[in-house]
Amino acid sequence: MPAIRPFLLLVASVSFGLGISLPLMRLETLYFFSETPSLLAIIRGLWEEGEVALSVLVTAFSIIFPLLKLLAAFDAAFSRRQVPGWAAALGKWSMVDVVLVAIVIFAAKTSGLADAFTQPGVWFFAISSVTVAVASAGWSRR
Repeated sequence: MPAIRPFLLLVASVSFGLGISLPLMRLETLYFFSETPSLLAIIRGLWEEGEVALSVLVTAFSIIFPLLKLLAAFDAAFSRRQVPGWAAALGKWSMVDVVLVAIVIFAAKTSGLADAFTQPGVWFFAISSVTVAVASAGWSRR
């Protein structure tokens, strides 16, 4: 496993960047209107609408925590040090965004108000979370 960790971390880094910048979902209403927000656009929209606390919360759980976990994974992989406990705790929140997007898509489809479809951003974000988790496997045993 240690031999492929750098590759997995590279995949996770690229996927994370694509996951936060590409559209997460497409919402279609009345067949005329369509929105394809990315995570960064959602955060910016919340901020501009005055939802500062929610914007900060989404930024923390969606961008800062995964980025800190990724940086800790790089540090552990290349310095041969053990991963700090806080980084392992952050891993428990890795897939929260993917689950939230799935809930929003389910809610939109079942409400009948809009059709919702996944977009590449959610898949790249999920790939990033999973590859960091796989690259992190076995750290606690060192």
